[in-house]
Amino acid sequence: MAHFKRWLFLLHRWLGIVVCAFFAMWFVSGVVMMYVGYPKLTESERLLHLPPLAADAALLGPREALDAAGIAGPLKELRLAVASGGRAVYLAQPADGKGAKAGVVIDAATGTPLRHVDRELAMASAAAFAGPGVGLVYEGTLDEDAFTHSRALDAHRPLHQVALVDAAHTRLYVSGRTGEVVRDAPRAERLWNYAGAWIHWLYPLRGGALDPYWADIVNWLSILGIAVTLMGTAVGILRWRFAGRYRSGSRSPYRGFMMRWHHITGLLFAAVTLTWIFSGLMSMNPWRVFDSGAPALRTEAMNDGPLVPPADAASPQALIAAAGGTVRELRWTRAAGRDLVLARGTALRPTVLDAASAMPTALDADALKAAVAKLSSAPVARIEVLTAYDSHYYTREPHTMTGGGDKPLPIWRVVFADEAGTWAHVDPRTGALLNRSDSHRRASRWLFAMLHSWDWRPLLERRPLWDLAMVLLSLGGAALSLTGVVIGWRRLGRKLTPKPAARRIPPFTPSKEHP
Repeated sequence: MAHFKRWLFLLHRWLGIVVCAFFAMWFVSGVVMMYVGYPKLTESERLLHLPPLAADAALLGPREALDAAGIAGPLKELRLAVASGGRAVYLAQPADGKGAKAGVVIDAATGTPLRHVDRELAMASAAAFAGPGVGLVYEGTLDEDAFTHSRALDAHRPLHQVALVDAAHTRLYVSGRTGEVVRDAPRAERLWNYAGAWIHWLYPLRGGALDPYWADIVNWLSILGIAVTLMGTAVGILRWRFAGRYRSGSRSPYRGFMMRWHHITGLLFAAVTLTWIFSGLMSMNPWRVFDSGAPALRTEAMNDGPLVPPADAASPQALIAAAGGTVRELRWTRAAGRDLVLARGTALRPTVLDAASAMPTALDADALKAAVAKLSSAPVARIEVLTAYDSHYYTREPHTMTGGGDKPLPIWRVVFADEAGTWAHVDPRTGALLNRSDSHRRASRWLFAMLHSWDWRPLLERRPLWDLAMVLLSLGGAALSLTGVVIGWRRLGRKLTPKPAARRIPPFTPSKEHP
């Protein structure tokens, strides 16, 4: 038992020197991330900055434009917006995956495909995004930097950088494939990120020689942190006198300020430290533990075929006029066997139009129920209508990791009677499949989002109670970590400082004066 305790103390002491520095960084950067997230272009921001589509513009119909560009097959996506070079373009994604991953860009006036995004086109896109009167500075191209590590941007690399001469000192990133603005990053957001998400996610290791090993480094560092926290908790309990006191009158044996407070904060905040390190590991989906292996949902079967704009489809001008108000984007979709167009302004909720007649329309509920049943080979157990957010379908602030998307209400939750426990969330207005979930993903929701970000609706709905709890616990964890850093630094300093050589005293020799 004595040997076990000795090794427990030694391992915690020396491993803690390294791990406590990461703990402190994670706690402090986590507080920053509560209020400033990693740069992203949210859907609301994208729509707000898209110039309006002119109802009187001479634009080709979708079939004409696709034929002129030589695209004859079915599509995964088709939209029309003033999104590339300050001009109206069709952005088409072929269903067969051929062509660029970011899709094919077609000039809506001429049907000419966009072959290359150069400096001039990137600057024109940035100017359209920024609006009139805003100065622009071209800053060249890059594949990846501190603010563009997101894998969602891979299809758009290389990226053009354009700095706006505005009050926020915004930097825009323009797709090198489609010419769209795909990310914006104001200077304050960039600066705070160096103390927030960039360091929290160990992004300094991304984009260089260590990039292939980034996930493994984060995973094993988290596992090491869990081990050190468990060892520290055991040491803390063993050294604390629950009955009686030490000679100093304290229940802790440590007399130095740092050692004593490391002991006390360790006992107080070990559980929350362990929880946050473990849930951080779960965010990485280590070794794909949350992948159920369930088959993909059959969206093409649900929609009764892929999207193929017919020759007699309504013109863009008719669709813009029918939508009323300012239209920023037209998106062609297929739902429950019908061709629809979603006309979107600055609001996230679109106007739903029939693609052939351009008349406002609504999906038949019975037809949609029959359609969603085709998503899986398993039978539908039930369809729940959600009119309010719950623990599995909810919204967060736009800057957060899971925020910034469109989470409409009401929606349908289609529950399938299969082994994976599959759920499908469907928007009954548009027929869009919003997301899918299964038992593995719902486990991830609890083990990551709940434990790491405290995504618990009763708490999120009572801010600033959520803020107060998160900040206080983070400060406690930071105190635990920083005292560990100081203790480790001092001990390491003593070990590395060479000891002065002992002064040799010559032997005493009696003299005549001192017999």
